[in-house]
Amino acid sequence: MNLYYTVLIVMAVLAVFVFVMLFYFKAGYGYLSNGKWGPVLPNKVAWVLMEAPSFLFLLYYTLIYALEGPGEGMGLTGIVDGNCTGVLYFMAGLFLLHYFQRSFIFPLLMKGKSTTPIAIMAMGMVFNTLNSFLIAGWMFGIPGLMPAQAPDGYYTTEWFFDPRFIIGTVIFFVGMAININSDHVIRSLRKPGDTKHYIPKKGMYKYVTSANYFGELVEWTGYAILTWSPAGLLFAVWTFANLGPRAKSLTAKYEEEFGEEYTSLNKKNLIPFIW
Repeated sequence: MNLYYTVLIVMAVLAVFVFVMLFYFKAGYGYLSNGKWGPVLPNKVAWVLMEAPSFLFLLYYTLIYALEGPGEGMGLTGIVDGNCTGVLYFMAGLFLLHYFQRSFIFPLLMKGKSTTPIAIMAMGMVFNTLNSFLIAGWMFGIPGLMPAQAPDGYYTTEWFFDPRFIIGTVIFFVGMAININSDHVIRSLRKPGDTKHYIPKKGMYKYVTSANYFGELVEWTGYAILTWSPAGLLFAVWTFANLGPRAKSLTAKYEEEFGEEYTSLNKKNLIPFIW
């Protein structure tokens, strides 16, 4: 078994472990801050440091592939080992689009003076780095370490017209729109200087406690479909493993703080009408 699939399997096992453990150990940041996770950093700083590795690592691997990749025809319509470089760059572009927004735009829009524990930030950095390794390793390979893991001829020019690619891309952008809109709803709950908690009720918050997390789950489910890859599938699984328990904890927190005012809304935790 090569390094790539070793990391993939280890990450899959860890996803199950993390999913179970997060029902018992709640990550203490945001609305669930509890002061038990040690030293902290300002939210904006912590978020950039946590999310930026995904953007920077995949951008690096993509540029290396474009500049030093095997064979000729490395332009957007080139074919390398039977795979269309245009398809690979498009898939990488979607990943980079998401993480550019999460790394450099979302933090700038944050309000208030909340903090994030350094321990949680560090765990996020490790996960994001490993995830970039798996995504880049599948599409481009890692220079000096291993070739691309996508089989020769897996992503031909016809992939642009494959139902999986079309449906997955639509789902990806729908999820991104839900995620960004939900973040906007949360930011709009407070006026400058206000520190009170409010119940979000607009957009997908009509149906779930964690509409922003639902958007992210939809987004990466779409990415798993459009790439039809083990790396994409694992990322979607990890998204649910990480955000599912947290969404349930947030529901419990809202119910504790607002009581019947919240329970009467009959929201689900993360997935509308289901859970």
